[in-house]
Amino acid sequence: IAVPAENKPIFKKKVNSAFIGTGLEKHLKENQIEKVVIVGLTTPHCVSTTTRMSGNLGFETYLVSDATAAFAIKGADNTYYSAEQIHNVSLATLDNEFATVLTTKELIQNLGEEIKA
Repeated sequence: IAVPAENKPIFKKKVNSAFIGTGLEKHLKENQIEKVVIVGLTTPHCVSTTTRMSGNLGFETYLVSDATAAFAIKGADNTYYSAEQIHNVSLATLDNEFATVLTTKELIQNLGEEIKA
């Protein structure tokens, strides 16, 4: 179970982006936080929208591929797309344009290298 650290702000979103209708952007900028790490559900919806906005707002954005997921869907033409297909295509549309997509292990390794530097 993940819980926020004591005395840390909580931003409750009501739409598909964590930046709309919340104080997230203001909080990040006021506290000079330049890097955003995104995890959650679902990859083609809330995760994608938040990732795109984060990148467009100028944040150095990281999307953790194995800490996000998608559900299978049927297209308008009734074609079935597996959860894995949806997830992988969603990640591909975001990588190197709106965010750097990496695994949890890669993120931890990169953070360790930054801390040492």
